[in-house]
Amino acid sequence: MDFLNKESFNFNDLVEIMKYLRAPDGCPWDRVQTHESIRSNFIEETYEVIEAIDNKDSELLKEELGDVLLQVVFHSEMSAEENEFDINDVINGVCKKLIERHPHVFGDVKAENSDEALKSWDNVKMTKKSQKKQSEAMDSVSKALPSLMRAEKIQKKAAKVGFDWDSIDGALDKIVEETDELKDAVKRNDFNAQSEELGDLLFSVVNVSRFIKVDSEKALYDACDKFTDRFKAMEKLAEERSVDIKTASLSQLDSLWDEVK
Repeated sequence: MDFLNKESFNFNDLVEIMKYLRAPDGCPWDRVQTHESIRSNFIEETYEVIEAIDNKDSELLKEELGDVLLQVVFHSEMSAEENEFDINDVINGVCKKLIERHPHVFGDVKAENSDEALKSWDNVKMTKKSQKKQSEAMDSVSKALPSLMRAEKIQKKAAKVGFDWDSIDGALDKIVEETDELKDAVKRNDFNAQSEELGDLLFSVVNVSRFIKVDSEKALYDACDKFTDRFKAMEKLAEERSVDIKTASLSQLDSLWDEVK
């Protein structure tokens, strides 16, 4: 197939190009890749999509979505070579899933708002996966997710059966309780307890974020940016005052930090 003279391409072209790259006379690098060898590529491309969304950059979003789609086609082609499944099986599966999990659109279930639609989706999902206990739904939350995101998903599943604080006050009090327990573990110099209590504290913070409807992952992301920006400003101020931050005392740095805040 002559790809060099084509001016525009479609999805089928992408699939054919990937097959060509994986062929014996294709690309040496593409030929030797496995699901495991390009696993991190998928993660990287996904985060680059998120960055494009955060920056409201539609051109970059278009490019990065293409890179994610490439990963889907790449993995599908490798599985097709092993006679496991191909890209058509992937598409068939997701189409069936969308129809099955939207009975309020394609069936006779009623959903008047977004919350009811989400409840309908969850009910169908649990039924389809033969999940009779809520703990089974929790187990289905991917352990490969960032931990803050995984914590929120698990908490939401617990809340669906009423295992939740009555108000944010209980969640806030839990942060204080877990902080005290962490302090005690530090005093005892018990590393295992410190690790456990720190995890409990972070889990409690996610609970609060859920109550105030703040994405904890995004909040921490923004906090990292804020810290970095303030540190840059502190460095600039230190330079203007002829202060070497590498040798400055902590009190000097705190003073500069307070100024830039």
